[in-house]
Amino acid sequence: MEEKRDGRRMGLSAQLLIKNMNGDTDKTESVVIEVLDVSKTGVGFLCDRPLSIGAVYETFLKIWTDEVIHAFLKIVRIEQTKEERYICGTIFIGLPEMNAKRIEVYDLLNRIREE
Repeated sequence: MEEKRDGRRMGLSAQLLIKNMNGDTDKTESVVIEVLDVSKTGVGFLCDRPLSIGAVYETFLKIWTDEVIHAFLKIVRIEQTKEERYICGTIFIGLPEMNAKRIEVYDLLNRIREE
């Protein structure tokens, strides 16, 4: 997938639980996904089922401090893998500045460690 974000991405060994917020169905379904990377602008992840571009999902992102960030993600890109999985690129919708700063601090610490 081509890099399209302004913010530097970072990988986390975390998972998200998401549910569709578009109201397409009355049923709320949680989906466990594998986080590939996260930046202050969005999350890249891998999941086993197709999602819809433009759909908004509620998320609970467990970050490196074991805190959980409650946020909303909008799907902006999807790429299907050979293994019938889906790589999704998302942007945060209305992420509170405090949570964006947490991600920025983690990014800064990672950059310092890499030097």
